[in-house]
Amino acid sequence: MNLLLLKQISLISIFAGAILGFITIVPYLSFLSFMLLIICLSAFVIVYLKQNDLIGIISVREGCIFGALVGFVSFIAFSVVYTPLSMLLGWLFPAYTQGFLRFFLTSFGSFVVMVLLMILMAGISALFNAFSGLVTAYVYELITGVKKENNQNSSIDFEIK
Repeated sequence: MNLLLLKQISLISIFAGAILGFITIVPYLSFLSFMLLIICLSAFVIVYLKQNDLIGIISVREGCIFGALVGFVSFIAFSVVYTPLSMLLGWLFPAYTQGFLRFFLTSFGSFVVMVLLMILMAGISALFNAFSGLVTAYVYELITGVKKENNQNSSIDFEIK
């Protein structure tokens, strides 16, 4: 794997997760943005990278790995942005508090449980986004008709101009 490409994907995922964390605060958009984050954000990231020629031909396996990376990193970034904002809004406007976040304001043990739940949900997001990335890479293989060979050892398949 190309380390530069993994860093680029991680940065794009952090940015997308943070943006979706801000959007999820809006009550009418929260369900849609959360489902986008959990299920299919990796497809959008891979399509963005392909359209801007940041990645070349990727195999189905690489699509799965990229999707899992996007899912995990973006959910951690989402949690880092969404949780403090939601708690702050819960303190300012007590009628706003979203679901179980009111429970986690009480003790350090509750904070540990919240962090463990975030990591668990990030793992679930990685699984769903891995499948989404796999499907995206497979669809690109079907559309273009070009398949990456298994014996290609060059992981650099983009041009620096």
